[in-house]
Amino acid sequence: MTRQEVQTLNEDFDRILREAGAERSILAQVGEHEVCGYALWREGAPLVMLSAGIHGDEPAGPLAVKALLKQGLLDSACSWLICPLLNPHGLVENIRENADGVDLNRDYLKQVSAEVQGHVKWLCQCREKQSVDVFLSLHEDWESAGFYCYEINCGEDQPSRVKSLLKAVSEHVDIEKATEIDGHSVREAGWIYHRAEPDVPEGWPEAIFLAKLGCPLSFTLETPSQISLERRVHAHVTAVKELLNVCL
Repeated sequence: MTRQEVQTLNEDFDRILREAGAERSILAQVGEHEVCGYALWREGAPLVMLSAGIHGDEPAGPLAVKALLKQGLLDSACSWLICPLLNPHGLVENIRENADGVDLNRDYLKQVSAEVQGHVKWLCQCREKQSVDVFLSLHEDWESAGFYCYEINCGEDQPSRVKSLLKAVSEHVDIEKATEIDGHSVREAGWIYHRAEPDVPEGWPEAIFLAKLGCPLSFTLETPSQISLERRVHAHVTAVKELLNVCL
């Protein structure tokens, strides 16, 4: 995406979320780009966190967040933490890392990047008010042929949730059939049931940090980059809607 397109996308996020009553926090200033987090609180409601754009070469996530917001995501009866675009520089340059070559999604232990430092500080401040109940993270995989997800579950095992998710998504895109994905054995096709520990001890991803912060349930959603951008966005939108239906 061009700088102007990314700037417009961020302006759209800001307008929609602030019109809905969300509080904006600037997590970091990266060149000409602000990295923002938004909080929408509803008393007594479960707290869902939605994150996208941590890898700049995965544009479907931020675009899916925009589509979800336009389709009334915030009307659901829950509180929200939303980080719609964590790596704007990477999105402009179409690269995984940030401007300093840091993979933000491996930086949540060492916290060397300004983006992750600001994100962690904000999450800890929000946790003083309420802990996240469900974490949803939108990604793409350039090597997969189909959709898959990681589940981190620190509570009761409920396989029906992911089965419902995969069924809903399968009506639009194929489910990944590999029995091993990125070094992980699958529980069933398209489903990695991941313990709440990092694969590399010092390379904490966002989902592991949320688990360590007390979030009991998270889903990292991976769409295959080899299909069209429109279909990837639609798969993410479908997945998020279905997870909200079965988790809340």
